[in-house]
Amino acid sequence: MRTTFLMAMLCAIPASAGATTVAVTVQDSDGRPLRDAVVSIQSSATRPGTLATFAAPARITQQDIKFDPFVLLVQKGARVSFPNRDRVRHHVYSFSKAKKFELKLYGREDDRAVLFDVPGTVALGCNIHDQMQAFIRVVDTPWAGKTDANGRVVIEGIPGGGASITVWHPRARAKNGEFAAPLPLPAGGTVSKIISLRASAP
Repeated sequence: MRTTFLMAMLCAIPASAGATTVAVTVQDSDGRPLRDAVVSIQSSATRPGTLATFAAPARITQQDIKFDPFVLLVQKGARVSFPNRDRVRHHVYSFSKAKKFELKLYGREDDRAVLFDVPGTVALGCNIHDQMQAFIRVVDTPWAGKTDANGRVVIEGIPGGGASITVWHPRARAKNGEFAAPLPLPAGGTVSKIISLRASAP
């Protein structure tokens, strides 16, 4: 279950005073990019109550007998909606430690919402359609993002100084699917990292 940093820090492009950009590429042990990895950074300079609004809406849609998106990133305290766009009813549930809940059978164009107030990973299922699966990653930092098809995410505006990085992926072969390490940051510029995870087959 070794997880390694493959690239050291690169301080290159100047940023605004005291703010750093971190560009992360996440890949498996064979060098293939890992999409839907959630990268979060905790800074010692974070003020209590500092929140971010992530670009994606706090919503997981049920359509074509699947959840969309497969991985949703939300801030602690977010209320996530679960609209049903299918012609059949769904029964959404989770037994995860971070959030246990059930949205019992409801039909097309119905919508339900759930508050996610504990950081962690919430695995979702449908009690009617076993093939349906998705994940909600709840973070308590304003500096987080989800990797794209190239396994890449860029997180901006992080204060310089002591920090740590956590990478989670649903297929990561590690405790809780997470890798974490210290990440000291300069007061400005860009830091680039490639992170390699052992991951199970899709």
